[in-house]
Amino acid sequence: MSNILAVAFGGAIGAVGRYLLMGAIGVTGFPLATIIVNIAGSFILGSLLEISALSWSVSETMRAFLVVGCLGAFTTFSTFSMDVIYLMQKGDILKAALYIGLSVTLAVLSFAAGMYLFRHILN
Repeated sequence: MSNILAVAFGGAIGAVGRYLLMGAIGVTGFPLATIIVNIAGSFILGSLLEISALSWSVSETMRAFLVVGCLGAFTTFSTFSMDVIYLMQKGDILKAALYIGLSVTLAVLSFAAGMYLFRHILN
């Protein structure tokens, strides 16, 4: 039960964080806010996983709070999918392709950067 509460509490924090960040970025003709949230979430997740692998023994409840709750609610892959379909339905195939390429490439690179950064800081 404590893991469920940890996920719920973390989810509330992550969702509010996403809402505030996306509101601060605003609406543009390109889903910039979603891509920034996914890149930031990927970096944070990569960092947390590397820190916990190298120097921070985190409990199952804390991992559920941070990874499933906070970051699960903060990142927006479902919104990413919706944005792709929306761009395609508008006929903006080039924008959709650019969005897919940037989102996937930059999120994976950001995840690796978080791991790399803390691997070198903590070793």
